[in-house]
Amino acid sequence: MSEVRNVFDVAARAMSSQMMRLNTVASNMANVNSVSSTPEGAFRPLRPVFEAQYSDAMAQSGLSTVDVSGVVSLNREAASLYRPDHPLADENGFVYQSTVNVDEEMVEMMEASRQYQNNLEVVSTVREMMARTVQMGR
Repeated sequence: MSEVRNVFDVAARAMSSQMMRLNTVASNMANVNSVSSTPEGAFRPLRPVFEAQYSDAMAQSGLSTVDVSGVVSLNREAASLYRPDHPLADENGFVYQSTVNVDEEMVEMMEASRQYQNNLEVVSTVREMMARTVQMGR
C-alpha cells in the first residue's frame, strides 16, 4: 500500500473507492431480474467493504483516507417464483429470483456518485487555490 502524503492522495483513493462502489451497483442492476434453479445459485447484491487508511505521519498531518478491502455479497433469501415453463425451473416448477432491490441500488448509486463528485470538487478547489497562490507570488 502506498503512503498517504497529501490531499490529492486522499481524494484519489476516495474516488477510487466510490468508483468500485458504482461498479458493484452496476453489477447488481445488471442482475436484477436474473433467476436460478436453486436458492443458493440466485444472485445476491454485492457491496464493497471500506477500510480506513491512515498516514504514517497521522499525528502531524491528520491525513486519512479509505480503500476497498474486499467485496461481499449480502446474505438474503432468494424469492421463489412458480414458473414451470421456465427452462431453469426445478422439479417442482420453481425458479429463484435475484435478491437485488432496485430502489436500494438507486440510493447506493446516487450516494456513491455524490461522494465521487465531492472528492472531485475538493481536488479542483485545491488546484485552484494552489494556482492563485502561485499568481500572488509573481
